Amino acid sequence: MAAAKLLIPTLSHFRPLTCAAAVSATNPARLVPHPPDLLKWIKREGGFVHEAVTITQDTTYGLGLVASGGIPKGSDLIVLPEHFPLKFQSDKDDEADSVLLPLSNRVPEELWAMKLGLKLLQERAKVGSFWWPYISNLPETYTVPIFFSGEDIKNLQYAPVLCQVNKRCRFLLEFEQEVKNVLKNLKPSEHPFGGQDVDASSLGWAMSAVSSRAFRLYGKKLPNGIHSDIPMMLPLIDMCNHSFNPNARILQEQDAGNPKMLIKVVAEREIKQSDPLLLNYGCLSNDFFLLDYGFVIPSNPYDHIELKYDGALMDAASMAAGVSSPNFSSPAPWQQEILFQLNLDGEVPNLKVTIGGPELVEGRLLAALRVLLSNDREMVQRYDLSVLKSLSAEGPLGVANEVAAFRTIIALCVIALGHFPTKIMDDESLLKQGVSVSTELAIQFRMQKKSVIIDVMRDLTKRVKVLLSKETTTA
Repeated sequence: MAAAKLLIPTLSHFRPLTCAAAVSATNPARLVPHPPDLLKWIKREGGFVHEAVTITQDTTYGLGLVASGGIPKGSDLIVLPEHFPLKFQSDKDDEADSVLLPLSNRVPEELWAMKLGLKLLQERAKVGSFWWPYISNLPETYTVPIFFSGEDIKNLQYAPVLCQVNKRCRFLLEFEQEVKNVLKNLKPSEHPFGGQDVDASSLGWAMSAVSSRAFRLYGKKLPNGIHSDIPMMLPLIDMCNHSFNPNARILQEQDAGNPKMLIKVVAEREIKQSDPLLLNYGCLSNDFFLLDYGFVIPSNPYDHIELKYDGALMDAASMAAGVSSPNFSSPAPWQQEILFQLNLDGEVPNLKVTIGGPELVEGRLLAALRVLLSNDREMVQRYDLSVLKSLSAEGPLGVANEVAAFRTIIALCVIALGHFPTKIMDDESLLKQGVSVSTELAIQFRMQKKSVIIDVMRDLTKRVKVLLSKETTTA
């Protein structure tokens, strides 16, 4: 598979732009064996680091920040003046930057990390770069799936992420050729990477470094008064690991009389000695955590499963659930109009629906099931779409309709589980045997996906029992 071509051995010449395959999730080697002291660099260059903030080895996520003593709530933990963040800013008068800008314009917006990654590679190659003390502390390897072997990509067993991994690998291999074509025959003063070759491996390293560490913060104020949204790498701050229950947060503010923006990390609550400093990277599914950060969150409350809304699939699920005469494949015109409003029908429909996560069942899917499992047009039209999409609106179209909808979703879950070649017990057995870092991540990822499906099935089964017991009591 394409990813296998990214596993190119590290070269040994001065500040090479190559990257090795991921070897350790918890203790990756840094770019140089003995990098400069990051804390001293930040303080020397005008930043602030709280005296109790230290860098340590985290057993789960690798390097992280820990409090060596108690820190009161509201304390500034790290303060970076405006010159510290590494952003994509091009100097039109700089010949090398004039080459970098057109290259960045060839990167699709969804792969924004590659744009800033080009700047990171430029600074990595530049002798005397202001950011070298920071860059030299970056991991030499990353555990994101683009660096998995072909076999471990298959081990993910989940089509939406397999598609994304292959898409990114394909982009990197194609972009490598574009970069090489642009760089050939350049004068030394024009070369943005100091004359060094750039390949898919180094591009993948840079994209992974940015996707796993960059923050999207306010940039310059636009003419309309709104600040632009700019990805930036924040030295030291990006060593704060993730938690959905963080003890710190990032602030952007200006000092009185100083127009320049400061970026701060502030203690959200009292931080005790030996506590890690934790930020919330976002309410993301494990798809994003694995693709962009290279880790998986167990029992992630925001994880979900993607399904394609397909009439034939819905018919099959309904029949498997014992629902008589489902008509998902041939809805009545009034039902089709509601599907159009839900963007599940029409010229450019969005057929991707989800189960799991905070919603449990995506509102569009729930509304579609309720509507297409009902023959009572007048009753359906009494309700606003927001009600039909809401799981908290208990049985708006009646108990029988609600039970049929829930049982159809349970059957969809059974079908989705059947698409995984292995069961959770098989996965647990494989992990006990001892496997590579990438294989372990792939297995953990697919186990969490299966757990999401099982949790949804359990929840909906309980709801069906409650509905039937209420119906029995009423009768």
